[in-house]
Amino acid sequence: MSIALTSLRTAAVRARFAPAVATPMSRFLNTTASNNMATPTEGAPTKKEPLIKTFEIYRWSPENPTEKPRLETYKIDLNSCGPMILDALIKIKNEQDATLTFRRSCREGICGSCAMNIGGGNTLACISKIDRDVSKPAKIYPLPHMYIVKDLVPDLTHFYKQYKSIEPYLKQTNPPADGKENLQSIEDRKKLDGLYECILCACCSTSCPSYWWNQEEYLGPAVLMQAYRWMIDSRDQFGPQRREKLQNSMSVYRCHTIMNCSKTCPKGLQPGAAIAKIKYQMALE
Repeated sequence: MSIALTSLRTAAVRARFAPAVATPMSRFLNTTASNNMATPTEGAPTKKEPLIKTFEIYRWSPENPTEKPRLETYKIDLNSCGPMILDALIKIKNEQDATLTFRRSCREGICGSCAMNIGGGNTLACISKIDRDVSKPAKIYPLPHMYIVKDLVPDLTHFYKQYKSIEPYLKQTNPPADGKENLQSIEDRKKLDGLYECILCACCSTSCPSYWWNQEEYLGPAVLMQAYRWMIDSRDQFGPQRREKLQNSMSVYRCHTIMNCSKTCPKGLQPGAAIAKIKYQMALE
């Protein structure tokens, strides 16, 4: 009797600690769990190799008048920077040199604030893509042939004074009698396309050799294109008077159709064509 009890106890212990028989469902669950268990390095994103780009930026400050203008070098990892030149300038100012000075506002090519000379051409920093060829440095200067306020900020006082001189607003001798808006046909409105889009960034004027040499008297492509915009507006009644103000040897006739203005315009406008049409209308009068 005792031998039988001992045998039963041994069988019970063995049954208690023996591995359970795997059913088809348990095999599936165990396999799925083991496949989902990744090692710590297996699902982690791979780190990109640094892509270091050199930026050479014009620096000058009126606070140190004895210090000559210079090009200062900065290095940026393009993998941690936005795609545009303005992104790089903001990153440099935020992370490397808070004294770097430049204008910027809309960041969408609308306001014209961030106009500067990038890679030898006048354009807007917010719509100018960074060349990802790291073997070539990106060279950034302020708009050429202008007085500099500081670093990449040109003094546009004279430019805006010239713009004011053309009276860029509707002038009428007989405004609408009812005091309502000035109506305009669809055909007359289309004549303004390619003119009203100008954002006065001064890229075209500062790329014009005639403006470099005679900017005290020559109005330049941007201002003349705006003058033409008001001359052909069907609601304006002072076209002949506007052209009469330009009847001198400098205001408009200093244009030698070099066409740098049309080539560099970041909005794709044609200031050179507008100036030619002004000359044609003046010749007829």
